[in-house]
Amino acid sequence: MSSAASSPSVTARPEEPPDAGVMGEERHRLSVFGGLAALSLDAMASVAYGPESIVLVLAAAGAYGLGFTLPVTVAIAVLLAVLVASYRQVIAAFPDGGGSYAVAKAHLGRRTALTAAASLVIDYVLNVAVSVTAGVAALTSAYPGLYGDRVWLCLGVLALVTAVNLRGIAESARWFMAPTAVFVLSILAIIVVGLFRDAPASTEAAAGHASVLAENATTVGALLLLKAFAAGCSALTGVEAVANAVPSFRTPRVKRAQHTEVALGALLGVMLIGLAVLIGRFHLQPVEGVTVLAQLADASLGHGAGFYVVQFATVVLLGLAANTSFGGLPVLLDLLARDNHLPHVFALRADRQVYRYGVLFLAAVSAALLVGSGGDVNDLVPLFSIGVFVGFTICQVGMVRHWYLLRPPGWRGKAVLNGFGALLTGVATVVVTGTKFTEGAWGIVVALPLLVVLFEAVHRSYARIGERLELGRVPGAVTRQRSLVVVPVTAITRLTRDGLSAALSLGDEVMAVTVVYEPAQAEALRRDWELWQPGVPLVEIPDGHRRLGQPIADFVNELGQEHAYDRLTVLIPEVEPAHWWQRALQNRRGAVIDRALRRKTDAVVCRLRMRM
Repeated sequence: MSSAASSPSVTARPEEPPDAGVMGEERHRLSVFGGLAALSLDAMASVAYGPESIVLVLAAAGAYGLGFTLPVTVAIAVLLAVLVASYRQVIAAFPDGGGSYAVAKAHLGRRTALTAAASLVIDYVLNVAVSVTAGVAALTSAYPGLYGDRVWLCLGVLALVTAVNLRGIAESARWFMAPTAVFVLSILAIIVVGLFRDAPASTEAAAGHASVLAENATTVGALLLLKAFAAGCSALTGVEAVANAVPSFRTPRVKRAQHTEVALGALLGVMLIGLAVLIGRFHLQPVEGVTVLAQLADASLGHGAGFYVVQFATVVLLGLAANTSFGGLPVLLDLLARDNHLPHVFALRADRQVYRYGVLFLAAVSAALLVGSGGDVNDLVPLFSIGVFVGFTICQVGMVRHWYLLRPPGWRGKAVLNGFGALLTGVATVVVTGTKFTEGAWGIVVALPLLVVLFEAVHRSYARIGERLELGRVPGAVTRQRSLVVVPVTAITRLTRDGLSAALSLGDEVMAVTVVYEPAQAEALRRDWELWQPGVPLVEIPDGHRRLGQPIADFVNELGQEHAYDRLTVLIPEVEPAHWWQRALQNRRGAVIDRALRRKTDAVVCRLRMRM
């Protein structure tokens, strides 16, 4: 290895002011409000379907069952508080991000950590697909004429969110801050105004729609309550996103991420409990074709401008809730890549602190899901939230072990808190998987181990590569090797001259080779070569089949079998066009030779491009 310190001939560049680079990077990171806009849209938007999921399950027990909406929601809010407190500790203990993956990797072993990572990958991808399809479904409900184009609408929304995130997570936060604020304020307005009403201001939204409430049901069993609890837990998806993306925050990262996590939990808890209180206050029933949130907006704000503001804000936020995945998944893929469980390209960051390949990967897989499902949210919802609850449970168990091993002051209380959270999320995981298994959840059960196998296979491949490269070991002494550089030529041009000149600076010996199809062609080139006298021998390779790459590859293999050289290098001179459209004018000889040599020889292949 070399450095400026060990090489006095190296001139150091003038450095930037000490904090200039840091300040530039910080500009592209998240503040607390930016974190809420960039990473909490999934959780915020879940209030549009979380309470409804609870009501739809409890409706099987009739009006009596709906009376348990608030207790079930309070239980979910308790779990939310446990998760927020836990992930606040996760942020402090694992500031490099990764959430449940980082916790499990430190305390539960690699296989469990990979299971947590696989569950998060699945959840993030499904979150994009579900959020986009739900937003478009709300739009096509208002404008039925667009229903036939829902797949294209889904892909358009996905393209918009992807394009914004390719400009940086801070840029996405700025774009989505206003819609987030409008949605949160509209939900809080529903709650505040509704609490001051003794009766609904309007029931026009539900008028004429059939109720889905069961009749003559007077008992509520434990299984029904568990199903309602598990269904309502869909409102908790996205809570882990802040802990997964700690490196995306501005300094001090841990404090800002913790404040964002607490703010998210407080807002989500207030909205969930507030809406549950109003459901009981107005005795709302689930009806076909109208969401519970729409009925609440109608009852609190009336069927006027406020009602339509809530509906529009809900449509926009559901469509943009996919942004949570774009903030969390690329950071997780970066951690997996750094641990050699994914290709290292996922660890590369472009300008504006963007993990470009992670963003593009998420967009591509989500687009395939959207096309495969035909833009139908009902095909995707059964798969949603299972993965995140697996991650929740693993994270809680890992944090219990974390406190047991470190034993800081008050560790028993923290361990009990995490243990209680693990119990609740574990029950939710089992219930959700069991109830949704035949509706598509079996796909998650199959996909999880397959992803873990993929991660392990990538890790083994990197281990073999590292062994060949002797990573982590001091290599032997540097020795001079006898080398031969082979330069394919077809005619005597400036390109040929530059190629031979470069080859003479690379190797001990240089040899020019040309594939001969016709004697007249060979005679003309031989005569010109003798007149030019470049000081490099020209070897003719006859081939009656008018091939190019294969004869040169065979010749290089023959040279290798002679073992006269320690290193064989083939330098291919070619033209680099000045304009993109000129590429169509190239003969592509260099690419043909390159492909044949890389597939069939062990030679080092270099392509020397001369710009026009």
